[in-house]
Amino acid sequence: MRQNRVAWAALVVSAAALIGSQNWHRTVPAGPQLPQEGLAEAKRLSAAFEAVAEYVGPSVVQISVQRAPEPRRGGGEGGPPGGMNPREMTPEQLEEFFRRFFPDGPGGGLPEEFFRFEPQQFQVEGTGSGFLYDEQGHILTNNHVVEGADGDGDIRVSFSDGSSADATVVGTDPATDVAVIKVDPKALEAEPRPIRVGSSDELHVGQWVLAVGSPFGLSQTVTAGIISATNRNAVGILDRDGYEDFIQTDAAINPGNSGGPLVDIEGRVIGINSAIATRTRANAGVGFAIPIKLASYVADSIIQDGKVRRAVMGVQISPLLPELAEQFGIDPEIDGILVNEVFPGTPAAEAGLEPGDVIVGFKGREVDSVPDFRLDVSTSPLDQDLELSYIREGERKTATINLAPAEEVEMPSFARAPDRTRPQEAPRVELDRFGLALQDLSPELAEQFGHEEGTTGVLVRSVEPGSPAFAEGIQAGDLITKVIKDKKPQDVTDLESFGQLAGDSGDLAVYVQPPSEPGRFVVLKPGSGESPEDD
Repeated sequence: MRQNRVAWAALVVSAAALIGSQNWHRTVPAGPQLPQEGLAEAKRLSAAFEAVAEYVGPSVVQISVQRAPEPRRGGGEGGPPGGMNPREMTPEQLEEFFRRFFPDGPGGGLPEEFFRFEPQQFQVEGTGSGFLYDEQGHILTNNHVVEGADGDGDIRVSFSDGSSADATVVGTDPATDVAVIKVDPKALEAEPRPIRVGSSDELHVGQWVLAVGSPFGLSQTVTAGIISATNRNAVGILDRDGYEDFIQTDAAINPGNSGGPLVDIEGRVIGINSAIATRTRANAGVGFAIPIKLASYVADSIIQDGKVRRAVMGVQISPLLPELAEQFGIDPEIDGILVNEVFPGTPAAEAGLEPGDVIVGFKGREVDSVPDFRLDVSTSPLDQDLELSYIREGERKTATINLAPAEEVEMPSFARAPDRTRPQEAPRVELDRFGLALQDLSPELAEQFGHEEGTTGVLVRSVEPGSPAFAEGIQAGDLITKVIKDKKPQDVTDLESFGQLAGDSGDLAVYVQPPSEPGRFVVLKPGSGESPEDD
């Protein structure tokens, strides 16, 4: 009886506890007191991002590319002797391979059918991004996204509504990393629409931007950031003949984002996401986009003409360094670019430009950067008289120049690799203060070192390590063809003329012509290099 009373008491207590729990509430700390004005501004910015992402989404596509890889070669560590992969061997090579490992059965007991095989074919798939450029189905992306995809069905485009279509390459431009592909307009549903094009000439550091694309194959991904810098060039993304003029952003860009749009806060494309600077292949906050002005110029040329038509002037140029400005009698504070060489028969030659001229203006605008000038010239109109300003021997001059299509102008090629072995013993001049040994150029030496027939100058026989000449990158086999004296370049024909122009003391400004790359002016300052020793 006592046990029953205890059980009922426990039951009553439990019921009371259960009933009491219905009045229990979780304690939550009070939220931070946010300034209402700042909170409202943040909400408006968030709403703007949401609106832009929703608006741009239907214009952005994911691009899948099938590429046939280059034939693989064996020879990696741990591979079979002779650097061959068994899957790539001929039947005879495979039989020999087995003989080496089974000497007691020299390939010997294996049936002939064993050696009959077809090499396996592997398809390499890559993904990238792009955006619809017009209602005809043209899509802009990067050259490196579609490079190597030439056959039908190699490129597949997926839209935000889940539909997809095959695409073909209309044209590519490795010099800017821009490509145009095309889908059948009938494949476009009602939702996909061409993106609005903004202006990349009116960008400001700190301006909000959004990057849209397919990082790591994840479609319709949007990241936000700001413009970190504009006019980024010489970052090594493109080769020497490329046109680098990137927008830098900290909006997250990762593999797969390439070709996607960089848009402003109004949903207008201002650039094509192209590359990142990273040590891990993932975003590190330093991304680069091609300005839409340049990309549109390239795309329009490809769509209309099937290729990019570029204008050329016919000069080889370099930055005007302060020490060179001093040699030419020019105020070091003046911005400009130095003309190293003028190629015969080009618009520059017809306009009267000469090596040593300093270009300071083009089309009524100041010139202060080699990459900007190259890009400005390449996108200038053809068959029009354009104004060019330059300084020669300290005097400012103007000229009219009519640019020519690049394909119609013959430019020098530096394909041949030079022979850098020391030339045979010959009369020479040693410039101890610069660490240089020079000798006259003979036709035989010109041929040996890859210089054009008829070239004049003095040949660099040797360069002392650690000397001023060594610091300027001068090497044995280079030519010195000019010396700057009296504020102008003067030709060097032999050791005698060089000695008369060079003098015995002070700095020496010369034009150095390597056999395998463009020449340049350099200033040598006296150092402590010792005289080279004979072999």
